[in-house]
Amino acid sequence: MAVTITAYNDSKMAILRGWIDLAGSTIKVALVTSSYSPDIDTHDNFDDITNELAASGNYTAGGEALTSKTVVADDTNDRGKFDAADLTWTALTPSAAFRYGIIYRDSGAPSTSRVIAYIDFGADQDPGGSDFTIQWHADGILYI
Repeated sequence: MAVTITAYNDSKMAILRGWIDLAGSTIKVALVTSSYSPDIDTHDNFDDITNELAASGNYTAGGEALTSKTVVADDTNDRGKFDAADLTWTALTPSAAFRYGIIYRDSGAPSTSRVIAYIDFGADQDPGGSDFTIQWHADGILYI
């Protein structure tokens, strides 16, 4: 299964302008079904995201916050990278199978919570009560 992370175009601009503090802000990952159609050109805030899982079992609406966030210089590869601890939902029993994870800066209001990137898990996921972990790549979540 190929898992990919794609940044929304608005978030690229917002990061470069310093409008999103990746290490200092609350950054979350929300899970959405395959009925969501990612649009990197027009989706800019969390209120553009459709088909989030309903709160059930161990899933909370709005998703889970990343922990141990870092933004560091990667001198070996000549880039800056954003990383965080792997994210696990314990004994996740979702309300429906999900296909995407939406990474966003949570401002407390969906209309101002800027989406950063989406994770395409490559196929619908239904952990059926097992743990579900997003293990970030060794290169980090995002890099410039």
